[in-house]
Amino acid sequence: MFRYALTRFISLALSLVVASLLIFFMLEIVPGDPAAYMLGLNASPETVAALRTELGLDAGPVVRYLGWVSGMLTGDFGTSYTYRTPVAEMILDRIQVSLPLALLALALSTLIALPVGIWAASRRGSLADAGVMGATQLGVAVPNFWFAMLLVLVFAVQLRWFSAGGFPGWDAGLLAGLKALTLPAIALALPQASILARVMRSALLDTLGEDFIRTARAKGLTRGQALRRHAVRNALIPVLTIIGLQFSFLLAGAIIIENVFFLPGLGRLVFQAISQRDLVVVESVVMLLVFAVILVTFLVDLAYAAVDPRLRRPH
Repeated sequence: MFRYALTRFISLALSLVVASLLIFFMLEIVPGDPAAYMLGLNASPETVAALRTELGLDAGPVVRYLGWVSGMLTGDFGTSYTYRTPVAEMILDRIQVSLPLALLALALSTLIALPVGIWAASRRGSLADAGVMGATQLGVAVPNFWFAMLLVLVFAVQLRWFSAGGFPGWDAGLLAGLKALTLPAIALALPQASILARVMRSALLDTLGEDFIRTARAKGLTRGQALRRHAVRNALIPVLTIIGLQFSFLLAGAIIIENVFFLPGLGRLVFQAISQRDLVVVESVVMLLVFAVILVTFLVDLAYAAVDPRLRRPH
């Protein structure tokens, strides 16, 4: 297990290095000068040049890349061009919204999808199975922002159970914060639950056709007992993959939902930084999100090894 984890950790480190190079140098070739953008069209070349020097933009790309990477390793993400605020503070402030939102949406998705997938697989070919598959197909097809607007219309405008948007901050209390994140989390969770339920059902059906399930049935176990005791555990590997990918998507890809509900999360921060040509913020936040994706993949690989010991063997 240690050798397996070490191999995966080395792969994680190499992936981060490659990702940092790609992020930095791809943003370098994006047209537009941040200093000229900040000062406007009527700024003189001398003023633009002075601001470029102040921001460190006149240094070579290699020097700026090394400074950026070394700063991130020590927790210094630089200072925002636009807000003149340390990027680390901005990220810490925004991640207090994005991370709980992603975790809440993932928890809802998993709690809905796994029982539904297991239930549908145990009733393969029945009317209930067909109904579940139809509902999940609809959930996959409908965009999450449409769900979001429907939830706002029903639960915020008509029933007035929740606010239509905004986030009061955790200082207002845990209950108030969770209430503000409930509708966005549901909007994010429903499409992901549909995908996960279909994967769970498919993986279980494949597992139920294996020889060891037939052996368990021959020893006297009922179909339900064989499913619960043996099939579910062996069907978890593709499900863990999807859960890991979903968490990465929920953390990094909730830009539209955060804008629908006016949530001050990382998605809106990246969107605003791109529109304002604030390269320091874009590079740092995107790199942080890439790190989160790669870290989740690493943890999923370790979960594979815990579920299936055969993966720990050297090839």
